[in-house]
Amino acid sequence: MLERKSVNWNAYNLLTAGGCLPICRTLGGHLSVSVSPHVLVIDDVPENIRSLLQALRAQSWRVSLATSGEQGYQRAQALEPDLILLDVRMPDMDGFALCRLLQELPRVRNTPVLFLTSANTPTERLEGLSHGGVDYILKTCDPAELIARVKIHLRLADRTGPELQEEQDAAAVTHDDVVLRAAMRLITSRLAEPFTLEQIAADVGTYEKRLSAIFRQRLGTTVFAWIREERLRKGRSLLVETTLGMQDIAEQVGFRSASNFTTAFRERVGVTPSQYRQAARHGSALTESL
Repeated sequence: MLERKSVNWNAYNLLTAGGCLPICRTLGGHLSVSVSPHVLVIDDVPENIRSLLQALRAQSWRVSLATSGEQGYQRAQALEPDLILLDVRMPDMDGFALCRLLQELPRVRNTPVLFLTSANTPTERLEGLSHGGVDYILKTCDPAELIARVKIHLRLADRTGPELQEEQDAAAVTHDDVVLRAAMRLITSRLAEPFTLEQIAADVGTYEKRLSAIFRQRLGTTVFAWIREERLRKGRSLLVETTLGMQDIAEQVGFRSASNFTTAFRERVGVTPSQYRQAARHGSALTESL
C-alpha cells in the first residue's frame, strides 16, 4: 500500500521535475503525493557500487544519488528520504561526520542510516553503529543481501510522520544550529579524550574558523571555554552522584590529574571538589547555588 505524505514545498521542484510523482488533491483541499519508499544513496564514487545501484533501481523504490557529504546533507534535508545508504570514506566530509549532522535535523534524525564501506574492520563498524547507523554493509556484498537488508530497515522504520512540535522545530533549525548541536553532542560523548579544534571541526563536517564563529555567535564563548565548562559540569555531577575518587573523576572528564581538576574546579566554583561533595551529602544549599 502506498504511503501518503504532505508535499514538502522546499523539495517540490526537485521531486516533480522528472515527472516521477503523481499529485492528487485530498478532500480538505491540501495537495499530497502518493509515493513509494525513497532511498538516498550518498557515495563519492558511485561507479564502485554500480551493481548495488542497479539492484536498488530494479525495485519499486525511488532512488536518489548524492556524490559528496555536503550534497548528501542538502538532499537529505530537502527530500526527507525513507532510508539513507551512506559511504563511510569520502573527502571533505566523511560518512561519520555527515551522520552526526543528520541526527540533528528534526525531520531526518529518525531516518535509518546504513553505512556502506569497502573495509570491514571491527573498529570502523563499531564507530559507525555508535554514531547512529543501524547497519553496516560491505560494498562487495551480493546485491540480493543489500536489498534484503534495506527491506528489513524500511519495514522497521517508524514513518508515521512528524508531530507539530517537530515541524515547528524543523522550520527554525539553521545549518549553524545543526553544526553546533552536533559538535556539542560529540564533545559531551568524548569528554575524557583530548581535543584539537581541527579534529572537532572535521568530525562535524566544517572547518576551525567556522566552528569558532558559530560558538561565539550562538553561545558567546569559545569552543575550548565551552569544553572546560562542560567538563566541570560533568565533574560536579560525578561528585554528587558517585563515590568515585578524584583521580577517576578527573580522568573521566578530561583532566590529566586530580590536581589539575581540583585547581580548575576551585577557580570556577570557589570550593574544592571534596568540599563540594561534602556539602552535597549534607544537603547544603551551597551545591544548589553553584
